[in-house]
Amino acid sequence: MNSFKQSEEGIAKLKKELNAIIVAHNYQRPEVQDIADFTGDSLELARKSVGIEAEVIVFCGVRFMAETAAILNPSAMVLLSHLEAGCPMADMIDVGKLRKWKQDYPEAAVVAYVNTTAAVKAESDFCCTSANGVEVVNAVPNDEVLFVPDRNLGHYVSTKTAKKMIVYPGFCYVHDRITAEQVKLAKQRYPQAKVLVHPECRPDVIDMADAALSTSQILRYAKQSSDKTFLIGTEEGILHPLRKQSPEKEFYTITPDFVCADMKKTTLEMVLETMQTRRNVVTVPEEVRIRAKQAIDRMLAIT
Repeated sequence: MNSFKQSEEGIAKLKKELNAIIVAHNYQRPEVQDIADFTGDSLELARKSVGIEAEVIVFCGVRFMAETAAILNPSAMVLLSHLEAGCPMADMIDVGKLRKWKQDYPEAAVVAYVNTTAAVKAESDFCCTSANGVEVVNAVPNDEVLFVPDRNLGHYVSTKTAKKMIVYPGFCYVHDRITAEQVKLAKQRYPQAKVLVHPECRPDVIDMADAALSTSQILRYAKQSSDKTFLIGTEEGILHPLRKQSPEKEFYTITPDFVCADMKKTTLEMVLETMQTRRNVVTVPEEVRIRAKQAIDRMLAIT
């Protein structure tokens, strides 16, 4: 019996013993996605985390995602599959920086991308994801919006709203490294391909794409499209569900080795060990949780 099979069987057994549910982001390793009860992008995972009836939630993703599950399910034990799986972009802003920014723009509402810590969410008025950023910003009653922390997503949203956007200069190192020249070269290799990129990409890359979409939106677009070849501008983990749902189509990343190191820290063996030891428990202080939940709830009410 191979190690994957042994881990899968051990995980299945522990799921029953712990009354657990396993959640995985679309960027996780293929074998990790395959053992999850549900997968998705940040918005889908937030929606599905509401009212989970399980004693234990095993989150295969990065810390801010597990924090969101803990915010929405205070009675459950939330286990992060790898304790050191973080998000460099989320770490680019902290409460002190955000409070200073709020003092500088007292009339503005704060919209925090879900790729932020629970503490930053608690200092914000609304949360958003890459799937609903435009919708959330347009629903904000204020004329001015402080958008944190992703400058590229913020710029993308700013092109689709009349709001005055003040955008924090953070970025995702994975998406930000794609260049327009790389898109051009990829289109030369696959001239018939539709180009689908994530809105965390640079503005000039988005300008060259057929659509800027969240990972779940990319999945829906590719499934519904009559096109057969696609160039994908987001973390390579998305190729697995794309190829599963549309095996007759071809999918390629714009650049090779398009990998988020933190998303790839989780392995099946790590999931099994985390469940066995009940370690990597993610908790959010109640005062922070209540305030962060308000920002998330406002987002979910809009979408």
